[in-house]
Amino acid sequence: MEKNNKQNLFDEISSLIEQSRRAIYTQVSNTTILLFWEIGQCINRDIPSNKRADYGKQVVMILSEQLTEKYGRSFDLRNLRRMMQFAEQFPNFQMVSALPTPLTWSHFIEILPIKTYEGKLFYLKAEFEQKIHTILTEVRNRLERRNLLSQEKN
Repeated sequence: MEKNNKQNLFDEISSLIEQSRRAIYTQVSNTTILLFWEIGQCINRDIPSNKRADYGKQVVMILSEQLTEKYGRSFDLRNLRRMMQFAEQFPNFQMVSALPTPLTWSHFIEILPIKTYEGKLFYLKAEFEQKIHTILTEVRNRLERRNLLSQEKN
């Protein structure tokens, strides 16, 4: 096998590995977003806003300490409050499960302070379109590389 063919094979396999890694990352990210939404739902359900505010703060603080000790800093008090906000602002599971695909928890943290639903959707749409554009560009580049490979073989 000549050097150019070896490099093309290496590039193609590298591309496959990178694509698989991105798919794994996306799946983990999606699962994390849904987990954080469900945690927020559980907390909001078990500590209704009509209970004493001090009691609710105490429960969330203790829960955070326990979860952080067992599972790490992703469950610190600040992040638990974000999960609660997220679940409150996006109460519909079907909508939440449809949104994440190219988005991360960081994207959702960015939109929590946005006051209007329209503003949140505008931000998510812009992020989604940017991610989709990146993905489509990568796919096009990969197809072009494959086309070049097949042309070289002929």
